[in-house]
Amino acid sequence: MKNLDWWGRFFWVGIFAKGLDGLVEIIGGILLLFASPGALNNLVVLLTREELSEDPSDFIATHLLHVASGLTDQGIAFAAVYLLIHGVVKVVLVVALLLKQYWAYPWMIGMLLAFIVYQGYELVVAPTAGLWALTIFDIAVTILTWHEYRRHKARQDLVRHHSGAPHKPTSS
Repeated sequence: MKNLDWWGRFFWVGIFAKGLDGLVEIIGGILLLFASPGALNNLVVLLTREELSEDPSDFIATHLLHVASGLTDQGIAFAAVYLLIHGVVKVVLVVALLLKQYWAYPWMIGMLLAFIVYQGYELVVAPTAGLWALTIFDIAVTILTWHEYRRHKARQDLVRHHSGAPHKPTSS
């Protein structure tokens, strides 16, 4: 990372964060596979008990309790599968980028754009500060990925030009 400009540094920091996020989602998805609605509700009660004893109207704690009390087996299974798929896709693409597999750039951009569209829908339906932050982060990582991809393509074109190799149009 020593020879990288700020675009490159921010890109790799964002990609690293996406990879960590993917790992957390995989772990969360695996844990949810073994969770029951009652167990999750008990966990939320345990985690919010102290806060609610200090402030019975705490916004976050009361909303967590409300959500936990309405959990179903199907809802938990959906969340587990969603987190697992979401996490695995992120980790595979991040690893591919780390291994300089340049096919992963357009796939990462496409995945992030799909998430941004979905998150945009969710922001209209049920906006939260966390979702706003995630969406802004995803937009930033998309821009950084697009910028790095363009730089990579320019380097490839330069190498081809100097080597005399015929230019082949890329399919991305």
